[in-house]
Amino acid sequence: MNEHKILKTEMRNPNSTNIDRMTTAKMLDIIQKENENAVLSVRNALDKIEIACDIIAEKLSRGGRLIYVGAGTSGRLGVLDATECPPTYGVPRDMVIGIIAGGEKCMFQAAEGAEDSYESGIKDLKDKHLTKKDVVVGISASGNAQYIIGALNYANELGCETIGITSNENTLITKCAKVSIISDTGAEVITGSTRMKAGTAQKIILNMLSTVAMIKLGNVYENMMINLRPTNDKLKRRMIRIVTEITGESEKEAIKLLEQSDWDIRTSVQKHIKNT
Repeated sequence: MNEHKILKTEMRNPNSTNIDRMTTAKMLDIIQKENENAVLSVRNALDKIEIACDIIAEKLSRGGRLIYVGAGTSGRLGVLDATECPPTYGVPRDMVIGIIAGGEKCMFQAAEGAEDSYESGIKDLKDKHLTKKDVVVGISASGNAQYIIGALNYANELGCETIGITSNENTLITKCAKVSIISDTGAEVITGSTRMKAGTAQKIILNMLSTVAMIKLGNVYENMMINLRPTNDKLKRRMIRIVTEITGESEKEAIKLLEQSDWDIRTSVQKHIKNT
């Protein structure tokens, strides 16, 4: 790769050159059009996303873990997706893990230099006791963040499956990840601000990876979450609706089934089947 070549995500976007002199309506119109381009970039990468989903599901089914590694916005998005898997699908908290360069404090406070440490990427995976059963997903809009490259190279050495998510072709991440997902989002509305289009595409891709994996693991019945835990009133109401939908019983009977089953949807449905 030519190190002096300007990445697409760092180029100036001709559509927004004069955005500082536009009306609010025009600003929003341009931002939204670029958001739509981000969605299209994901569609163009679906073949590689499919491969990644199947790898992740297979590894998780064998007791492995899905580990996201990123810096800045990319790291925060990985942590977000990992954090939402247990309450959504009832899986153990260590099944999907998000690691952000610079540590937990960087979820709330930017530390731009953290992405430059190759060694830290290795150390943070060692701290998670990485094994070859795990899948490591490196997320980097630029595709060249040394923290992510270090993590991916270390994972490769252990024999892990590695996946890269980036918005630029022919970058370091595409060379070291076994599967490269490239969402070509192009130049940002605000030059270099990859928390915008590139981040939007990354969020969509991460949703796809974890959602498809969880479906394949049997944590979804039809299109309903059946491994929910009753941790608040909203989730309890959702669980009641799911049981009524599956069994065809009244809300009152659904509550009764859930209470008899220690608020476990699967057991509730099994009790219903046994009683009918």
